[in-house]
Amino acid sequence: MSDSAPSRLGESLKGLADSGLATVQTRLELFAVELKEEKLRAGSFLFETVLAALFVGFGIVFLLVFITVLLWESHRLLAFGLATAALLVAGVWFASRAATRLRSGSRLFASSLAELAQDREALRHRE
Repeated sequence: MSDSAPSRLGESLKGLADSGLATVQTRLELFAVELKEEKLRAGSFLFETVLAALFVGFGIVFLLVFITVLLWESHRLLAFGLATAALLVAGVWFASRAATRLRSGSRLFASSLAELAQDREALRHRE
């Protein structure tokens, strides 16, 4: 009887640990789903922000055209050249920043979920 009691206790502890890890894994998966939803919301916000920036950008371009027309008789080529250079430099700079952020990506909680699955599997194999 003394041999079976520690054996049952060990099995009970393993079952309890497995249940605990399953609960933690479920919670992390739920958190990951909620985070994906938040990511979609942030994407929508980003889209609207890009549209706002686009319209502001068009406003800046039309302002630069207005200034160029205003200076048409004296310095029109200088106004066109400076406006073009400024807009191209800003565009390339922001495009490179966006590409860098896109390449970095995100694997949120992937390693944590994998570790919890390995822990559960290790507990199952010990039985």
